[in-house]
Amino acid sequence: MKLSQALFISCISLFLAACSTPPSQFGVYQQSDGTIGVHAPKDAKEDEAQEMALAECKKMGKRSVTIVDSRKTVNDRFPMTYIYLCR
Repeated sequence: MKLSQALFISCISLFLAACSTPPSQFGVYQQSDGTIGVHAPKDAKEDEAQEMALAECKKMGKRSVTIVDSRKTVNDRFPMTYIYLCR
């Protein structure tokens, strides 16, 4: 009986882990001044970061983005940060 319960719990755990949403490769956040910051992973292009910022701006009812700043970071996972202004 204990073996079947352990097997059942293991199967349910694996099923739930397989169905979970993977973490985003980008870190997108809204700054206090209203701009959108995008932490981009190593292999990302600037166009991909702009698409992420545009998606965030559309949530606020804005239609386009303009890049304000880009800078390198010391973070190995997100070596570039882009700052966008929603329009």
